[in-house]
Order: sequence, then structure tokens, then C-alpha cells
Amino acid sequence: MIKRFLTLCIPFFAILFMSGCTANLTDPEISFEPPVYVEEMPAREDKVDFASVGSIFGQGDNPLFTDHKAMHVNDIVRVVISEITSSTNTGAKSLSSSDSSNLGGGTFTSAGTNPAVDAVASSLNGFAGIGLTSNSTSAFSGSGSATKNATFTTTISARIVKVLQNGNYFIAGKREILVDDQKQIIQISGVIRPYDIDQLNSITSAQMSEAKILYKTEGAVDHATQQGWGTKIIQAVWPF
Repeated sequence: MIKRFLTLCIPFFAILFMSGCTANLTDPEISFEPPVYVEEMPAREDKVDFASVGSIFGQGDNPLFTDHKAMHVNDIVRVVISEITSSTNTGAKSLSSSDSSNLGGGTFTSAGTNPAVDAVASSLNGFAGIGLTSNSTSAFSGSGSATKNATFTTTISARIVKVLQNGNYFIAGKREILVDDQKQIIQISGVIRPYDIDQLNSITSAQMSEAKILYKTEGAVDHATQQGWGTKIIQAVWPF
């Protein structure tokens, strides 16, 4: 019976141990897959607008009097990333409670008509009387504060991947820079409105919906500042 119990328990504890080991070993990641609604919404079909023959305004990919803005799939739009994050959290909590109870009672009682019986009942209650007294007090006090400031500013070019049916663009872009064996990766994706693109074919990251921004470095410095996998395993399973 014991052997069968151990046979059933060992796989269960093994799964718990492995899940604890991998709980904090993976680095944070961002998935740059398009949002679900972008995938579900059909692409906008290109329509050939009427153009009078000989008009000086012209039509086509390079009209004469038109801003040079991204309008079609695979067009390039300039994204100015300017993210400033500042947060301050302060919390305090104080709890206290006090409780007191007193219970007393005699085991033997009398009707009070016979003094002799009353005396005997009082004497017996002195030995067998029931009494209970309790006091409890608890108190808790805690406080905490956190402050965070982060700034990230750069510029990256992104490509229109899909023109949605409502006219919005889903864009994605990536830039990799390798300097002295240090690789910097900047990646971005999101949904923008064509009306937000300015005359310089630029848009800010604050005007992007579903914005996803990735900035990371790879190289010797990155490896030197990361914990080894052995240390991560110990910290993942160490309960204290």
C-alpha cells in the first residue's frame, strides 16, 4: 500500500519541483504578433478613383499635389519613440483589535428555601464551580513606498504591414545595430491612424494603439550583468 502511494506521489511532486524551477528562469518577452482584431479585420481593397484625362493633379503612386505620406502596404513611416514613465506609490495600513470575555457559573444551585441546602450548594460550588476568563489583543502596522522614473527616446522606421478596412494601418519595424560586438535591437509594432501622420511622414509612439516596443542589448556586457542558470534555479526553489 505504501509503495503504491509513493508511486502516485512521486510524479506529482516532480511536476511541482520542475514548475518551481522554471518559474523564474525565463526572461520577460514581448510577442509582436498582430492583435486578434487586426487578423480578423479584412484588408482594405485598393480602389481606382476617377481621374480626368489631362488633369494636372494626376493620380497614381506619385501624384503632383500630394503629401509624401505612407498610404499603402510596404510604405515606410517614421516613428518617434518618446516614452516617459513616472510613478509613485505610497501605502500605510494599521490594524488593532482587543477582546475580553469572562464566564462564571456554579454547578450546583438551590431553590433558596432551605438555608442548610444553600450552604451545602455554596460549599460544593467552591470545589466544582465553572469559570472562564480570557483576554486577547492583536495589532498590525505596515507601510511601503515605491518610486520609478524611466525615459526612452529614439526614432525608428516602420513598414505598413496591413491597411485595415476602416483605413487604419498596422505597422511593424525593427532595427539592429552592432558596435564593438555589442548588438542593440529595437523593435516596434502597433496600429496607427493615417490622419496622425504629419507632413514629415512621422508619428509619435503615443499615437499608436496596441503599441509594443522592445529595446535590448546582446553581447559581453549583457552576459556579464545576468545571473547564471544555476543561480536562477537555486533562487527559484529556495523557499526562504
